Amino acid sequence: MPDAAAGPSDGSGTATRSASAPPPSERATRRRLTVEIWIVLGLSLGQSAVYAVVALVAKLTAGKPLASQTATLNPSVSPRPYLDLTYQLLGIGFALVPVALALYLLSANGRSAFRRIGLDVTRPWRDLGIGVGLAALIGIPGLGLYALARAIGISVQVQASALNAAWWTVPVLILAAVQNALLEEVVVVGYLMERLRELRWSAPAVVVTSALLRGSYHLYQGFGAFLGNAVMGLVFAEYYRRKRRVMPLVVAHSIMDMVVFIGYALIPAHIREALHLS
Repeated sequence: MPDAAAGPSDGSGTATRSASAPPPSERATRRRLTVEIWIVLGLSLGQSAVYAVVALVAKLTAGKPLASQTATLNPSVSPRPYLDLTYQLLGIGFALVPVALALYLLSANGRSAFRRIGLDVTRPWRDLGIGVGLAALIGIPGLGLYALARAIGISVQVQASALNAAWWTVPVLILAAVQNALLEEVVVVGYLMERLRELRWSAPAVVVTSALLRGSYHLYQGFGAFLGNAVMGLVFAEYYRRKRRVMPLVVAHSIMDMVVFIGYALIPAHIREALHLS
């Protein structure tokens, strides 16, 4: 009885094996990676960047100064508290799907995407310390830049949280801050920079591209937000280029957003007025 594993016969009794498919060419691999990047960004922050540009154009053509307009973060979507909570949690959960997709794509060939981009807890105290330092380095000057942008009229007034008061408001704002941090740092830093490196982009081009993308999806807040977030993007991208760890960036971003979302309401009104925050 012929060996089934040997493959089909060629008619002369000699078994032949089908030739294995040739490996894809470098050009095909690069094209596939490029398409993959566009798909991931189109499902996540690239889409947000397009909407932000349209929103900025709408504000600039609204017939009133940019400084007199408002951008609201974390709005309530229902006057019914538990329905609003449901919507908030669903929004946070679905916003993390692109993060899961990016990690899945980076884990090809059995590689751990978490270890690859440093999204792990192998150095918790070091990552926490670096994250706090980065948050202070970026957050404190960022507040001054926002106040300056408001004063010269190139930024809208940002209402950091418009959630209705409920027992779950603060926990949801904390979850929203962590969700923002994971989405931005995993997709815009970890995923995008790894893929651009595979496409053999130069280091400066990779860092600048990541930073410009970060700034672009904040354009709905005005030109000041674009500039501030682009600078933040340069710092974060350069840190990742040198250390290949996303976790400190997630910590820093989470801290900054928590301070903005939760701490905003705790700032006395006269201070907010002095800083052009309200």
